[in-house]
Amino acid sequence: MNILASAPAKAGLRDEQTTAFARDTIEDLSQHPKRLSPKYFYDATGSELFEAITRLPEYYPTRTELSILHERGNEISAIMPAHAALVEFGAGATTKVRLLLEHCTVANYVPVDISGDFLQSQANGLRQDFPSLDIHPVAADFSSPFVLPDAVASRPKVGFFPGSTIGNFEPHEANHFLKSARKILGQDALMIIGIDLEKDEHILHNAYNDTAGVTARFNLNVLARINRELGGNFDLSAFAHRAIYNRDQHRIEMHLISGKSQTVRLLGTSFSFRPHESIHTENSYKYSLKRFAGLARGAGWRIRETWTDDAKLFSVHALEAAE
Repeated sequence: MNILASAPAKAGLRDEQTTAFARDTIEDLSQHPKRLSPKYFYDATGSELFEAITRLPEYYPTRTELSILHERGNEISAIMPAHAALVEFGAGATTKVRLLLEHCTVANYVPVDISGDFLQSQANGLRQDFPSLDIHPVAADFSSPFVLPDAVASRPKVGFFPGSTIGNFEPHEANHFLKSARKILGQDALMIIGIDLEKDEHILHNAYNDTAGVTARFNLNVLARINRELGGNFDLSAFAHRAIYNRDQHRIEMHLISGKSQTVRLLGTSFSFRPHESIHTENSYKYSLKRFAGLARGAGWRIRETWTDDAKLFSVHALEAAE
């Protein structure tokens, strides 16, 4: 079935990204069990909500990673090539890259993010504070191949992938991403990447079930985006956020749970839900240092340096392309 042929005009299928959103949403909600891709969390509202999550007292990853970047910034700077182009995959807000830029001198910064409007606003703010930095935003899905701007073609490349975002990928997808990043950045590239570590389950549960309910609003926002951009009729009050730790898979799972028997329509297609039925929206894999080293090695990288906080909650790694 051509799912776009039946789209109402108000759905506004105007560009390639929206078309991909529609295709993926129809396909994912047709699965058993139902699911949605976490990359569609990050419209402008979702990006803002995620930034609010990073400031929550329960959410340790951001402040812990920032402390590592601050305390080890000079060590990271020492291994970066001179006059490099820094390519940030899934840039979002500029908090972490600003901290890195305070320690490291780079010629170019290439933020890559699927949320184009948010990306441009963040790039504009960065230009004001780093006027000598040549910034080239790229609106793209960083999990798929994309082309770097011509302006950085001759520069040595350093990838930057903070936040343990790689944990949102299935292991085979993480392998594919690391291989793709290696190809995009080039043979002699360096990659600075944040990895969330395995830890006490109580800490993990609290981080993804905050008392203020911000993570719940972030999770539910993907349904609001479907309503707004694809003409869906999800009743957000009929779904509840749930985050659990799957010990066997080493991952946090986020779900949206249907509170009743209901039918939802979008783009001419109906989806029925049973009471307590789940839409699986996100995984967040947690790694041991050994398991991450194996993942990197399998994708053509080797660990050059590893930095962690004293409590071993989080880690930052410098990867270099293997021969």
